Amino acid sequence: MKATAIAPSNIAFTKYWGRKDEILRLPANGSISMCLSDLLTTTTVEFSPDYKQDEVTINGGGLEEDEAQRVIKHLDRVRSLAGIDTRAKVVSENNFPSGTGLSSSASGFAALTFAASKAAGLDLSEKELSILARQGSGSACRSIPSGFVEWLDGDSSETSYSVQIFPPNYWKIADVVAVVSTDKKEVSTSVGQQSAQSSPFMEVRLSNMREKNERIKKLIADKNFEEFGELVEAEALELHSIMLTQRPALIYWTPGTLTIMKLCGRWRAEGLEVYFTINTGQDIHLICEAENIDKVKGKLKELEEVKDIIVNFPGEGTRLLKNHLFNG
Repeated sequence: MKATAIAPSNIAFTKYWGRKDEILRLPANGSISMCLSDLLTTTTVEFSPDYKQDEVTINGGGLEEDEAQRVIKHLDRVRSLAGIDTRAKVVSENNFPSGTGLSSSASGFAALTFAASKAAGLDLSEKELSILARQGSGSACRSIPSGFVEWLDGDSSETSYSVQIFPPNYWKIADVVAVVSTDKKEVSTSVGQQSAQSSPFMEVRLSNMREKNERIKKLIADKNFEEFGELVEAEALELHSIMLTQRPALIYWTPGTLTIMKLCGRWRAEGLEVYFTINTGQDIHLICEAENIDKVKGKLKELEEVKDIIVNFPGEGTRLLKNHLFNG
């Protein structure tokens, strides 16, 4: 059987960093995020006795050994649930740079989860899909539901999954991505998180996360953009303060990243209400209200550090497509 799914990347307003359980990818804390309309992964999966081994192609090429094994391990989870041992062919395409901090693993494993489960004959609920996606890549569980999403802070596999808290059309805000480099980061998010607890500030961070998540949900509910933006920006800096102080330290920013971070404050002083957030990479997300998109784009176009601009709105979650990426 064959199935194709499309999944969005997501931007976390409150961040996931550190894990309670490495194998199950249970997060150290819950988080709040938004699915992105125009950072997308499309994946086709076919299980067939004609395949003698699993074949995985992403963006027209093969994978490094550790990345390929991570995909195959996820296929094994699906095979175990479906009670099959058939090998699979996987073809996946991103419409945005991979490995630069734009959460390509989130969209990738969300699309893989939905396509593979359907191709294996499974009919999983949104909760079940989210739980399964999380085991491939933690943040992938946030790309299953649509719109504004909460990843619940559970202590077991069955209680750690994501749910929609507001639909995509609830609030007209935008995420304007400034791509400052398409170079793949040297240390993956998955590896970097393993040292999170070595930061002397991690315990303080975790003690405040539950209250912070509740506050940001209320700010979204109230559409209080100024306080929302201030909290989102402060949270991004707090996340990276953990990375900077863990051992070994992680420094994902490039000079282009820092330039835009500093300019955000200047633009606000000039009357343009825009706030930044950053995931685990160098590319930067600028959050603004929809009415200010053109102004933000205009500012970014003036910067030689910006290689590309991608405008996103609150988007749909993972869903099936009728057209496949390969025939046969």
